[in-house]
Amino acid sequence: MFDYRQLATLNAILEEGSFEKAAQKLFITQSAVSQRLRQLEDSLGQTLVVRGTPLTATASGQRLLKHYKQVSLLENELGEDLKNQNNEGFTNLTIGLNADSIGTWFFGAVKKFTETNKVLLELKVDDQEQTHHLLRTGEVLGCVSGSPLAVQGCRCIPLGQMIYQPLASPDFVKHYAPEGLNKVNAASIPVAVFNRKDPLQHRYLEQKFGITTFPHHLIPACDGFVDALLKGFAYGLIPNQQGQPFIDNGDLVSIDPGHRIPVPLYWHIWNLHTDLMKELTKALVSEAKRVLTPLPDC
Repeated sequence: MFDYRQLATLNAILEEGSFEKAAQKLFITQSAVSQRLRQLEDSLGQTLVVRGTPLTATASGQRLLKHYKQVSLLENELGEDLKNQNNEGFTNLTIGLNADSIGTWFFGAVKKFTETNKVLLELKVDDQEQTHHLLRTGEVLGCVSGSPLAVQGCRCIPLGQMIYQPLASPDFVKHYAPEGLNKVNAASIPVAVFNRKDPLQHRYLEQKFGITTFPHHLIPACDGFVDALLKGFAYGLIPNQQGQPFIDNGDLVSIDPGHRIPVPLYWHIWNLHTDLMKELTKALVSEAKRVLTPLPDC
């Protein structure tokens, strides 16, 4: 049987990344934080936290963290049912998703859900190719991912596709590729890439032109990414939901006319059959059906 004060302390340590910040979050002393963690590790006979900067979980620590978050969610929902939730009570949900979903359809999907259920969100942002690991390690309750493969103990629900185009300002295209991209010029034209984990641009150029190296800016901000394109720094892959208004205004055009890159999205969620998780899933699937392009097999 676990001591859930100790598990809450482990959760705070890993969320905050230090004993000092964990103590502040829990309103206890730093020595009390250290003592609770040591007692938990002693009772299990193994190390749960790697003492580095920041502090990180071992494999066993990750499994305990996942267990704690699942139990906390179930307890929160049960408490709401029993006491009809007071006016100040909120339920915290941690979700992993890609930046483009945040910048386009996600908040429209969850607005009513958060208001109705008094939910507070903690969003962990990563590339759609990378969010899986957040679910696997127990850092999030659910994630939007590009993978159709369900993590053990989780469900995978198709959402749809985001369709990307390689866009740039008209002056940029006129200067660098008036006839469009080809194998010769694509290797020397500046590209905007969201971050080092984002494989989309690399995959596009390698698959279409066999190019694996090219000059690129790293711009890890949705608004800044589009602004760099508008100001002629580079071209980049933009989802239709974000790029279409600029195309309609003539501020952005395709540097590779007619080419589209579909990116499938799936909702992965733990197998916790709670009303809250059902409502969240329903809200995401409903909005995705409205704004995303259907997957080929759906």
